[in-house]
Amino acid sequence: MMNLNPPITQWQNRRVWLIGASSGIGLALAEKLAAQKANVIVSARNREALDAFVAKHPGSQALPLDVSHPESLAQAFDTLYNTTGCPDLVCYCAGHYKPLRAPEYDLEEMLRHQQINVTGLLYLLDRLLPLMLENGRGHISLISSVAGFRGLPKSLAYGPTKAALINLAECLYLDLHDRGLGISLINPGFVQTPLTARNDFAMPALITPDQAADHIIAGWERGRFHIDFPKKFTLFMRLLRILPYPLYFWLVRKITGL
Repeated sequence: MMNLNPPITQWQNRRVWLIGASSGIGLALAEKLAAQKANVIVSARNREALDAFVAKHPGSQALPLDVSHPESLAQAFDTLYNTTGCPDLVCYCAGHYKPLRAPEYDLEEMLRHQQINVTGLLYLLDRLLPLMLENGRGHISLISSVAGFRGLPKSLAYGPTKAALINLAECLYLDLHDRGLGISLINPGFVQTPLTARNDFAMPALITPDQAADHIIAGWERGRFHIDFPKKFTLFMRLLRILPYPLYFWLVRKITGL
């Protein structure tokens, strides 16, 4: 498979900023990268979880922030830049998910998904992009989801935000690749995290955060743009994208029973 980004061949002393790293995939990534001697910066709202990570991994840095508050993100970014400079790789792991269907429409919940899953990232890019472009290097990675491929039941709030990230990552790649920046898009299937614990249905091909982190790191190391896993499940979801609407709607209703 063609490498669309420069492969990351070593992690030692590479500055990696993980936003949304107090649990789930973000925390698993932080632990694995710290074990490979990367300079890991972990961010999330949960200061205690971040401090616990730093206590276990000397040399790492805790940078508490709330992506739903632009001033919090801006302050954290300025603190990081003024102490260690621009990170080599930034992964936006922050995410919010609550199952929602249209008959129970909840505007507050819809907007909260937008604020955490998308708008926080836009504020981050506002600070990050000028610096990476000035340096002519750096890597930005977005964690989206196969839920962004097409509309799904119970994904009224979540799915559109992940679809936005997919489109955004593609646009960023087209605009920034020739400027020396790496861009990667991560589309997991079901991963056992506090977010998916809210689901009241059987999740096919469920994997652990550690397994997810292994897939992501391998994708970065191989220079992938699109990192999706587990393959058997994500291939099925990709195939759904090309179905005509009558067949797609019929098949999704048959599979989900909704």
